Amino acid sequence: MFNPLSPKHYLDIAARAAVRAFGDVEPNPLVGCVLVKDSCIIGIGHHKKFGHLHAEREALADARAKGSDPRGSTAYVTLEPCRHFGKQPPCTDALIEAGVAEVIAARPDPADVSGGGFRVLREAGISCRFDDSSPLAIAISAPFRKRVATGLPWVIAKWAQTIDGRIATRSGESKWISGDRSRARVHKLRARVDAMLTSMGTVIADDPMLTPRGVRRIHRVATRVVVDTGLDINEQSQLVRTASVVPTIVCCAKELATAHMMSDKVDRLEASAVEVMGVPVESAGAGLSKGLDLELLLRALVDHKQISTVMIEAGGGMLGSLLEADLIDEAIVYIAPLVLGDDQAFSAASGRIAAHLAEGRRFSLLRTKRLGSDLELHYRRLRDPQTHPPSSKMPE
Repeated sequence: MFNPLSPKHYLDIAARAAVRAFGDVEPNPLVGCVLVKDSCIIGIGHHKKFGHLHAEREALADARAKGSDPRGSTAYVTLEPCRHFGKQPPCTDALIEAGVAEVIAARPDPADVSGGGFRVLREAGISCRFDDSSPLAIAISAPFRKRVATGLPWVIAKWAQTIDGRIATRSGESKWISGDRSRARVHKLRARVDAMLTSMGTVIADDPMLTPRGVRRIHRVATRVVVDTGLDINEQSQLVRTASVVPTIVCCAKELATAHMMSDKVDRLEASAVEVMGVPVESAGAGLSKGLDLELLLRALVDHKQISTVMIEAGGGMLGSLLEADLIDEAIVYIAPLVLGDDQAFSAASGRIAAHLAEGRRFSLLRTKRLGSDLELHYRRLRDPQTHPPSSKMPE
Protein backbone atom coordinates (compact mmCIF):
# COMPACT_ATOMS: atom_id res chain seq x y z
CA MET A 1 0.00 0.00 0.00
CA PHE A 2 1.25 3.53 -0.81
CA ASN A 3 2.84 5.24 2.17
CA PRO A 4 3.67 8.92 1.56
CA LEU A 5 6.04 8.87 4.55
CA SER A 6 8.06 5.85 3.40
CA PRO A 7 11.71 6.12 2.27
CA LYS A 8 10.62 4.81 -1.13
CA HIS A 9 8.33 7.80 -1.64
CA TYR A 10 11.08 10.33 -0.98
CA LEU A 11 13.78 8.38 -2.83
CA ASP A 12 11.47 8.16 -5.86
CA ILE A 13 11.13 11.95 -5.82
CA ALA A 14 14.90 12.33 -5.54
CA ALA A 15 15.41 9.96 -8.47
CA ARG A 16 12.90 11.76 -10.69
CA ALA A 17 14.72 15.02 -9.99
CA ALA A 18 18.12 13.47 -10.73
CA VAL A 19 17.23 11.92 -14.08
CA ARG A 20 16.57 15.35 -15.57
CA ALA A 21 20.33 15.85 -15.76
CA PHE A 22 21.02 12.78 -17.92
CA GLY A 23 23.57 13.98 -20.44
CA ASP A 24 24.66 17.00 -18.38
CA VAL A 25 26.62 15.54 -15.44
CA GLU A 26 28.57 12.58 -16.82
CA PRO A 27 31.14 11.25 -15.95
CA ASN A 28 29.69 12.16 -12.55
CA PRO A 29 26.69 10.12 -11.38
CA LEU A 30 23.10 11.26 -11.53
CA VAL A 31 22.16 12.15 -7.95
CA GLY A 32 19.02 13.57 -6.35
CA CYS A 33 18.32 14.64 -2.78
CA VAL A 34 15.14 15.38 -0.81
CA LEU A 35 15.14 17.02 2.62
CA VAL A 36 12.25 16.09 4.94
CA LYS A 37 11.41 17.71 8.30
CA ASP A 38 8.32 17.06 10.41
CA SER A 39 6.95 14.87 7.59
CA CYS A 40 7.15 17.75 5.10
CA ILE A 41 9.49 18.14 2.14
CA ILE A 42 11.46 21.33 2.75
CA GLY A 43 14.00 21.06 -0.09
CA ILE A 44 14.69 19.18 -3.33
CA GLY A 45 17.91 19.25 -5.31
CA HIS A 46 19.83 17.35 -7.95
CA HIS A 47 23.27 17.50 -9.54
CA LYS A 48 22.42 19.62 -12.58
CA LYS A 49 25.69 19.97 -14.47
CA PHE A 50 29.23 18.61 -14.31
CA GLY A 51 31.29 20.89 -12.08
CA HIS A 52 28.26 22.53 -10.48
CA LEU A 53 26.75 22.02 -7.02
CA HIS A 54 25.99 18.45 -5.99
CA ALA A 55 22.49 17.32 -5.09
CA GLU A 56 22.84 17.71 -1.32
CA ARG A 57 24.02 21.33 -1.54
CA GLU A 58 21.27 22.09 -4.07
CA ALA A 59 18.64 20.68 -1.69
CA LEU A 60 20.03 22.63 1.27
CA ALA A 61 20.01 25.83 -0.78
CA ASP A 62 16.45 25.12 -1.90
CA ALA A 63 15.28 24.66 1.69
CA ARG A 64 16.92 27.89 2.83
CA ALA A 65 15.54 29.81 -0.14
CA LYS A 66 12.06 28.72 0.94
CA GLY A 67 12.68 29.89 4.50
CA SER A 68 13.18 26.45 6.06
CA ASP A 69 16.00 25.51 8.43
CA PRO A 70 17.42 22.09 7.45
CA ARG A 71 18.68 21.46 11.01
CA GLY A 72 17.18 18.22 12.30
CA SER A 73 15.92 17.11 8.88
CA THR A 74 16.37 13.78 7.11
CA ALA A 75 18.15 13.74 3.77
CA TYR A 76 17.04 11.11 1.25
CA VAL A 77 19.78 10.70 -1.38
CA THR A 78 20.03 8.36 -4.35
CA LEU A 79 23.77 7.82 -3.78
CA GLU A 80 25.91 7.95 -0.63
CA PRO A 81 27.16 11.54 -0.14
CA CYS A 82 30.73 12.10 -1.32
CA ARG A 83 33.52 12.90 1.14
CA HIS A 84 36.24 14.32 -1.16
CA PHE A 85 37.26 17.65 -2.61
CA GLY A 86 36.77 17.64 -6.38
CA LYS A 87 35.26 20.42 -8.45
CA GLN A 88 32.98 20.89 -5.42
CA PRO A 89 33.70 20.50 -1.68
CA PRO A 90 32.53 17.35 0.14
CA CYS A 91 28.77 16.88 0.45
CA THR A 92 29.39 15.36 3.88
CA ASP A 93 30.69 18.74 5.10
CA ALA A 94 27.55 20.52 3.91
CA LEU A 95 25.25 18.04 5.65
CA ILE A 96 27.23 18.22 8.90
CA GLU A 97 27.33 22.03 8.88
CA ALA A 98 23.57 22.17 8.19
CA GLY A 99 22.81 19.98 11.20
CA VAL A 100 21.01 17.27 9.25
CA ALA A 101 19.96 14.52 11.67
CA GLU A 102 19.76 11.49 9.37
CA VAL A 103 20.83 10.47 5.86
CA ILE A 104 19.15 7.64 3.94
CA ALA A 105 20.77 6.61 0.64
CA ALA A 106 19.71 4.13 -2.03
CA ARG A 107 23.23 2.93 -2.85
CA PRO A 108 26.81 3.26 -1.58
CA ASP A 109 29.34 5.23 -3.60
CA PRO A 110 31.76 2.60 -5.00
CA ALA A 111 34.55 5.02 -5.92
CA ASP A 112 37.69 4.95 -3.78
CA VAL A 113 38.14 8.72 -3.87
CA SER A 114 34.56 9.71 -3.04
CA GLY A 115 33.07 6.69 -1.27
CA GLY A 116 32.87 6.24 2.49
CA GLY A 117 30.74 9.29 3.14
CA PHE A 118 28.60 7.46 5.68
CA ARG A 119 31.65 6.82 7.87
CA VAL A 120 32.37 10.56 7.96
CA LEU A 121 28.76 11.39 8.74
CA ARG A 122 28.51 8.79 11.52
CA GLU A 123 31.67 10.14 13.11
CA ALA A 124 29.89 13.51 13.22
CA GLY A 125 26.91 11.94 15.00
CA ILE A 126 24.56 11.73 12.02
CA SER A 127 22.46 8.57 11.68
CA CYS A 128 22.99 6.85 8.30
CA ARG A 129 21.51 3.86 6.55
CA PHE A 130 20.94 2.40 3.09
CA ASP A 131 17.45 1.69 1.78
CA ASP A 132 16.78 -0.35 -1.37
CA SER A 133 13.02 0.16 -1.55
CA SER A 134 13.13 2.48 -4.60
CA PRO A 135 14.07 0.80 -7.90
CA LEU A 136 14.20 4.26 -9.49
CA ALA A 137 16.74 5.56 -7.00
CA ILE A 138 18.84 2.43 -7.37
CA ALA A 139 18.72 2.60 -11.15
CA ILE A 140 19.99 6.06 -11.90
CA SER A 141 23.45 5.47 -10.46
CA ALA A 142 23.89 2.08 -12.18
CA PRO A 143 25.93 3.46 -15.14
CA PHE A 144 28.32 5.24 -12.76
CA ARG A 145 28.63 2.23 -10.47
CA LYS A 146 29.23 -0.09 -13.43
CA ARG A 147 31.98 2.12 -14.82
CA VAL A 148 33.71 2.33 -11.43
CA ALA A 149 33.36 -1.42 -10.78
CA THR A 150 34.23 -2.75 -14.25
CA GLY A 151 35.90 0.04 -16.24
CA LEU A 152 33.20 -0.29 -18.91
CA PRO A 153 30.67 2.27 -20.12
CA TRP A 154 26.90 1.84 -19.99
CA VAL A 155 25.80 0.36 -23.32
CA ILE A 156 22.35 1.02 -24.76
CA ALA A 157 21.27 -0.87 -27.88
CA LYS A 158 18.51 0.61 -30.02
CA TRP A 159 16.69 -0.88 -32.98
CA ALA A 160 13.39 -0.72 -34.82
CA GLN A 161 11.76 -3.94 -35.96
CA THR A 162 8.68 -5.45 -37.50
CA ILE A 163 6.30 -7.58 -35.44
CA ASP A 164 8.19 -10.65 -36.65
CA GLY A 165 11.54 -9.28 -35.47
CA ARG A 166 13.03 -8.03 -38.75
CA ILE A 167 15.07 -4.82 -38.93
CA ALA A 168 15.41 -4.71 -42.74
CA THR A 169 14.19 -6.50 -45.85
CA ARG A 170 16.37 -9.05 -47.63
CA SER A 171 17.61 -6.22 -49.87
CA GLY A 172 18.60 -4.12 -46.81
CA GLU A 173 15.72 -1.64 -46.94
CA SER A 174 14.96 -0.30 -43.46
CA LYS A 175 13.81 3.32 -43.97
CA TRP A 176 11.51 3.63 -42.33
CA ILE A 177 10.22 0.72 -40.26
CA SER A 178 9.35 2.95 -37.31
CA GLY A 179 7.27 6.13 -37.37
CA ASP A 180 8.11 9.78 -36.84
CA ARG A 181 7.47 9.78 -33.10
CA SER A 182 9.73 6.80 -32.53
CA ARG A 183 12.53 8.39 -34.52
CA ALA A 184 12.12 11.61 -32.56
CA ARG A 185 12.67 9.66 -29.35
CA VAL A 186 15.88 8.21 -30.77
CA HIS A 187 17.19 11.68 -31.62
CA LYS A 188 16.49 12.82 -28.04
CA LEU A 189 18.59 9.94 -26.73
CA ARG A 190 21.39 10.72 -29.20
CA ALA A 191 21.51 14.21 -27.69
CA ARG A 192 22.25 12.83 -24.21
CA VAL A 193 24.81 10.01 -24.65
CA ASP A 194 28.60 10.28 -24.82
CA ALA A 195 29.13 8.12 -27.88
CA MET A 196 27.34 6.56 -30.85
CA LEU A 197 28.80 3.18 -31.87
CA THR A 198 28.13 1.69 -35.29
CA SER A 199 29.51 -0.92 -37.67
CA MET A 200 30.96 -0.70 -41.15
CA GLY A 201 27.95 -2.59 -42.45
CA THR A 202 25.69 0.22 -41.31
CA VAL A 203 28.05 2.86 -42.69
CA ILE A 204 28.05 1.17 -46.11
CA ALA A 205 24.30 0.57 -46.16
CA ASP A 206 23.05 3.90 -44.78
CA ASP A 207 25.94 6.42 -44.89
CA PRO A 208 24.60 7.80 -41.56
CA MET A 209 25.41 11.01 -39.74
CA LEU A 210 24.56 9.64 -36.26
CA THR A 211 23.77 13.13 -34.96
CA PRO A 212 20.63 14.35 -33.16
CA ARG A 213 18.23 16.32 -35.29
CA GLY A 214 15.01 18.14 -34.47
CA VAL A 215 15.67 18.25 -30.71
CA ARG A 216 15.17 21.33 -28.56
CA ARG A 217 18.46 20.94 -26.75
CA ILE A 218 21.64 18.98 -27.41
CA HIS A 219 22.93 18.10 -23.96
CA ARG A 220 26.22 16.82 -25.33
CA VAL A 221 27.80 16.15 -28.71
CA ALA A 222 28.26 12.39 -28.91
CA THR A 223 31.52 11.04 -30.31
CA ARG A 224 30.84 8.82 -33.33
CA VAL A 225 32.70 5.51 -33.20
CA VAL A 226 32.94 3.14 -36.17
CA VAL A 227 34.00 -0.50 -35.82
CA ASP A 228 36.01 -0.93 -39.02
CA THR A 229 38.34 -3.92 -38.61
CA GLY A 230 39.91 -3.62 -42.06
CA LEU A 231 40.03 0.20 -42.18
CA ASP A 232 37.74 0.14 -45.22
CA ILE A 233 35.76 3.31 -44.51
CA ASN A 234 35.02 5.44 -47.57
CA GLU A 235 36.75 8.78 -47.22
CA GLN A 236 33.74 10.43 -48.89
CA SER A 237 31.29 9.09 -46.31
CA GLN A 238 29.32 11.60 -44.29
CA LEU A 239 31.10 10.54 -41.13
CA VAL A 240 34.52 11.39 -42.55
CA ARG A 241 33.40 14.59 -44.27
CA THR A 242 31.87 15.97 -41.06
CA ALA A 243 34.56 14.78 -38.62
CA SER A 244 35.89 18.31 -38.18
CA VAL A 245 32.50 19.27 -36.74
CA VAL A 246 31.55 16.12 -34.80
CA PRO A 247 34.26 14.00 -33.08
CA THR A 248 34.73 10.77 -35.02
CA ILE A 249 36.82 7.69 -34.20
CA VAL A 250 37.44 4.82 -36.61
CA CYS A 251 38.51 1.67 -34.77
CA CYS A 252 40.50 -0.85 -36.83
CA ALA A 253 42.76 -3.85 -36.19
CA LYS A 254 45.73 -2.71 -34.14
CA GLU A 255 48.21 -3.99 -36.74
CA LEU A 256 46.58 -1.96 -39.49
CA ALA A 257 46.65 1.30 -37.53
CA THR A 258 50.46 1.31 -37.69
CA ALA A 259 51.02 -0.72 -40.88
CA HIS A 260 53.13 0.97 -43.57
CA MET A 261 50.68 -0.06 -46.32
CA MET A 262 47.88 1.84 -44.56
CA SER A 263 49.88 4.93 -43.59
CA ASP A 264 48.61 7.05 -46.49
CA LYS A 265 44.98 6.31 -45.67
CA VAL A 266 45.55 6.90 -41.97
CA ASP A 267 47.17 10.24 -42.80
CA ARG A 268 44.24 11.26 -45.01
CA LEU A 269 41.70 10.28 -42.37
CA GLU A 270 43.57 12.18 -39.69
CA ALA A 271 43.82 15.19 -42.02
CA SER A 272 40.00 15.07 -42.13
CA ALA A 273 39.96 15.15 -38.29
CA VAL A 274 39.15 11.43 -37.96
CA GLU A 275 40.96 9.70 -35.12
CA VAL A 276 42.19 6.21 -36.02
CA MET A 277 42.29 3.89 -33.01
CA GLY A 278 43.94 0.49 -33.15
CA VAL A 279 42.18 -2.27 -31.22
CA PRO A 280 43.33 -5.91 -30.77
CA VAL A 281 41.46 -8.50 -32.83
CA GLU A 282 39.51 -11.09 -30.89
CA SER A 283 39.82 -14.80 -31.56
CA ALA A 284 36.78 -16.08 -33.43
CA GLY A 285 34.09 -17.25 -31.04
CA ALA A 286 31.52 -19.94 -31.66
CA GLY A 287 29.45 -18.88 -34.64
CA LEU A 288 31.01 -15.44 -34.86
CA SER A 289 33.40 -14.05 -37.44
CA LYS A 290 36.74 -12.71 -36.30
CA GLY A 291 36.58 -9.03 -35.42
CA LEU A 292 37.75 -6.40 -33.00
CA ASP A 293 37.69 -7.16 -29.29
CA LEU A 294 34.65 -5.08 -28.42
CA GLU A 295 35.25 -5.19 -24.69
CA LEU A 296 38.75 -3.75 -25.11
CA LEU A 297 37.33 -1.15 -27.49
CA LEU A 298 34.77 -0.05 -24.90
CA ARG A 299 37.43 0.04 -22.17
CA ALA A 300 39.60 2.25 -24.38
CA LEU A 301 36.69 4.67 -24.80
CA VAL A 302 36.42 4.97 -21.02
CA ASP A 303 40.16 5.20 -20.38
CA HIS A 304 41.13 7.59 -23.16
CA LYS A 305 37.93 9.50 -23.93
CA GLN A 306 36.09 9.49 -20.58
CA ILE A 307 33.05 7.94 -22.28
CA SER A 308 30.31 6.98 -19.81
CA THR A 309 27.34 6.07 -22.01
CA VAL A 310 27.37 4.44 -25.44
CA MET A 311 24.39 4.06 -27.77
CA ILE A 312 24.52 1.32 -30.40
CA GLU A 313 23.01 1.91 -33.83
CA ALA A 314 24.06 -1.02 -35.96
CA GLY A 315 22.85 -4.14 -37.71
CA GLY A 316 22.27 -7.65 -36.46
CA GLY A 317 25.90 -8.74 -36.77
CA MET A 318 27.18 -6.06 -34.40
CA LEU A 319 24.33 -6.63 -31.96
CA GLY A 320 25.00 -10.36 -32.06
CA SER A 321 28.67 -9.80 -31.24
CA LEU A 322 27.81 -7.48 -28.36
CA LEU A 323 25.31 -10.00 -27.02
CA GLU A 324 27.85 -12.80 -27.30
CA ALA A 325 30.29 -10.75 -25.23
CA ASP A 326 27.44 -9.78 -22.86
CA LEU A 327 28.18 -6.08 -23.25
CA ILE A 328 24.64 -4.69 -23.63
CA ASP A 329 23.09 -3.15 -20.52
CA GLU A 330 19.86 -1.77 -21.95
CA ALA A 331 17.81 -2.35 -25.09
CA ILE A 332 15.28 0.11 -26.47
CA VAL A 333 13.17 -1.56 -29.13
CA TYR A 334 10.60 0.06 -31.42
CA ILE A 335 8.04 -2.36 -32.81
CA ALA A 336 6.13 -1.24 -35.89
CA PRO A 337 2.76 -2.71 -37.00
CA LEU A 338 4.32 -4.55 -39.96
CA VAL A 339 4.99 -8.21 -40.74
CA LEU A 340 7.40 -9.25 -43.48
CA GLY A 341 7.19 -13.03 -43.16
CA ASP A 342 10.45 -13.38 -45.09
CA ASP A 343 13.02 -15.74 -43.59
CA GLN A 344 15.78 -13.96 -45.51
CA ALA A 345 14.96 -10.54 -44.07
CA PHE A 346 17.50 -9.31 -41.54
CA SER A 347 16.89 -10.02 -37.85
CA ALA A 348 17.71 -7.75 -34.93
CA ALA A 349 20.68 -9.88 -33.81
CA SER A 350 22.56 -12.61 -35.62
CA GLY A 351 25.73 -14.65 -35.68
CA ARG A 352 25.43 -16.44 -32.34
CA ILE A 353 24.85 -20.16 -31.85
CA ALA A 354 22.26 -20.79 -29.15
CA ALA A 355 20.99 -24.35 -29.20
CA HIS A 356 19.22 -23.98 -25.86
CA LEU A 357 17.08 -21.25 -24.32
CA ALA A 358 19.54 -21.05 -21.42
CA GLU A 359 22.15 -19.76 -23.89
CA GLY A 360 20.08 -16.68 -24.65
CA ARG A 361 20.56 -13.32 -22.98
CA ARG A 362 17.66 -12.56 -20.69
CA PHE A 363 16.39 -9.02 -20.24
CA SER A 364 13.82 -7.50 -17.90
CA LEU A 365 11.01 -5.39 -19.37
CA LEU A 366 11.02 -2.04 -17.58
CA ARG A 367 8.31 -0.11 -19.34
CA THR A 368 6.30 0.27 -22.50
CA LYS A 369 5.18 3.39 -24.32
CA ARG A 370 2.83 3.77 -27.25
CA LEU A 371 4.13 6.14 -29.92
CA GLY A 372 1.44 6.53 -32.54
CA SER A 373 1.22 3.11 -34.22
CA ASP A 374 4.56 1.98 -32.77
CA LEU A 375 5.37 0.48 -29.40
CA GLU A 376 8.55 1.38 -27.50
CA LEU A 377 9.85 -1.39 -25.24
CA HIS A 378 12.59 -0.57 -22.73
CA TYR A 379 14.60 -3.49 -21.36
CA ARG A 380 17.53 -3.91 -19.01
CA ARG A 381 19.90 -6.87 -18.92
CA LEU A 382 19.39 -9.15 -15.93
CA ARG A 383 22.64 -9.40 -14.00
CA ASP A 384 23.76 -8.86 -10.41
CA PRO A 385 20.99 -6.67 -8.93
CA GLN A 386 23.56 -4.73 -6.92
CA THR A 387 25.40 -3.65 -10.07
CA HIS A 388 22.60 -3.68 -12.64
CA PRO A 389 19.27 -2.74 -10.99
CA PRO A 390 16.01 -1.88 -12.76
CA SER A 391 16.08 1.28 -14.87
CA SER A 392 14.33 4.55 -14.24
CA LYS A 393 12.09 6.19 -16.81
CA MET A 394 13.95 8.05 -19.55
CA PRO A 395 13.31 11.80 -19.40
CA GLU A 396 10.79 12.99 -21.94
